[in-house]
Amino acid sequence: MAHRAVSTPVVGQYAKPVAHAPKRPRIGFEGKMMTPGLILLASLSILPFFALIAMSFSRVRLLGGVNLNWIGLNNWARFFTDGDLWMAWLRTIVYFVLTVGLEMCLGVGLALLLWRVLRGRNILLSLLLLPMFAAPSIVGLLGRYLTDSTFGLYAWILHGFGYSGDILGTPVSAFAAVVLMDVWEWTPLIALITLAGLSGVSQSVREAAAVDGARGWMTLRYIIFPAISNVLLVALLIRSMDAVRYFDIIWVTTGGGPADATKIVPVLLYETAFRFFNLGYAAAMGLALLAFSIFIARTFVRLLDVRGLTR
Repeated sequence: MAHRAVSTPVVGQYAKPVAHAPKRPRIGFEGKMMTPGLILLASLSILPFFALIAMSFSRVRLLGGVNLNWIGLNNWARFFTDGDLWMAWLRTIVYFVLTVGLEMCLGVGLALLLWRVLRGRNILLSLLLLPMFAAPSIVGLLGRYLTDSTFGLYAWILHGFGYSGDILGTPVSAFAAVVLMDVWEWTPLIALITLAGLSGVSQSVREAAAVDGARGWMTLRYIIFPAISNVLLVALLIRSMDAVRYFDIIWVTTGGGPADATKIVPVLLYETAFRFFNLGYAAAMGLALLAFSIFIARTFVRLLDVRGLTR
């Protein structure tokens, strides 16, 4: 049986050469322009971070220059067995919950009230934002002056209601005072961020909800809050990260007293590092505080996502 010969054309002889696109450099012009800034940022953040890790496993000596003597896990063993430190962590958590909770509730409430105001909103907003522009140390000095038992305005008002004690001299009242000072300063920030989110809520959606019979709390729950959930998340994260490591107001007003009633972890860390010069143990405390801040941020993101606020 005869087989038909099949000829296969030689493709390589007739194919046109394919022009390859020029390879783009891995680092473009923008990357080259950003390289010096990134190197500077790395030198100011990454390198000190690794130095802090090394310090947490060492005994730092400052005489004759900075010397790191390796001591292994001694600082971390002390970290987990230090009763004063764990009491400071407890006070930090209570301080964090009170300040962030009050600021979120009051800030959202004030933003909703300003959102309803049609005339004079800019004037009211300007007055509301005044505490936020003051330095925390100035707020602490002002609070210390107003709560002074001799000539303070707040002390005089409380004296009229029968309270004759020293506000910053009693553990409970001192802790409440520094919490309220923080709330007074940073509630306007939450109100401003929330008001910016409220300005983006569609008017047509609210009108449609009103036509369907949604009133009051139903409008807030099903229309407004879902629309500004991402904005509330940003405000919550900003204040959470700042409240965990807050220092200024407490140090200016009470210095951690009375009887360590207001000595949260940042205050204890400062005393350990710059009063007792135990920099190795302070480094371990700082790393733990950083880990706690990251944990708080991730916890809030997951919590809001589970509740459906970020969807």
